[in-house]
Amino acid sequence: MEGEGGLKYRGVFGTIATMVRTEGPRSLYSGLVAGLQRQMSFASVRIGLYDSMKQFYTRGSENVSVGTRLLAGCTTGAMAVAFAQPTDVVKVRFQAQVRMAEGAKRYNSTMDAYRTIARDEGVKGLWKGCIPNITRNAIVNCAELVTYDILKELILKYDLLTDNLPCHFTAAFGAGFCTTIVASPVDVVKTRFMNSPPGQYNSAINCALTMLTREGPTAFYKGFVPSFLRLGSWNIVMFVSYEQIKRAIMRVQQ
Repeated sequence: MEGEGGLKYRGVFGTIATMVRTEGPRSLYSGLVAGLQRQMSFASVRIGLYDSMKQFYTRGSENVSVGTRLLAGCTTGAMAVAFAQPTDVVKVRFQAQVRMAEGAKRYNSTMDAYRTIARDEGVKGLWKGCIPNITRNAIVNCAELVTYDILKELILKYDLLTDNLPCHFTAAFGAGFCTTIVASPVDVVKTRFMNSPPGQYNSAINCALTMLTREGPTAFYKGFVPSFLRLGSWNIVMFVSYEQIKRAIMRVQQ
């Protein structure tokens, strides 16, 4: 992969080393504030409402089918995008400007990014890529939550591990890998489309077809390893923390 000014990035660790050498260690945390805003708003909806949606679709029954879990995952994923899409647009734009020439930054802060996008592109600019992001988030939500649910149940059913930290870690790691395989194509298209200048692509589908025609099918899996490292680590932290928080709440309620 080649960046601005002919800089070449070779592999995950080569990219990290190049960024630290040329841009400093702080470049690894570019867009951190925007990323935190996105995760807090998205996760609170898509994860926090998942169990409630399962109960809603099953009318309180304890027998939850895979289809019901998928439906609950799609629902909370779509709800999260409708609520928090502006945070995702700002995160993508804010991180992408690091690759721009020195002095060409479009935004000075995340709040400046919200204001600038709304002023230059209208309020609807903050929801750019909403439809492909709904698709992406529904897929990611289903892959993460449903896969974790199923893997955890299988581990406990066959007595491979008890319901503790190693079980949660293993199920979360597997969920991260499955999520990366399923969601990577949609994620690549979403990022490319949301970061494109006005008029470059007519729609997300047009963006995907252009990528397929010009770059081939492998374009949809660009950055697979860093995506897996990101999603894998995120899943482990998220699900392990989620399980511990649930247990703490149950102890308080008892």
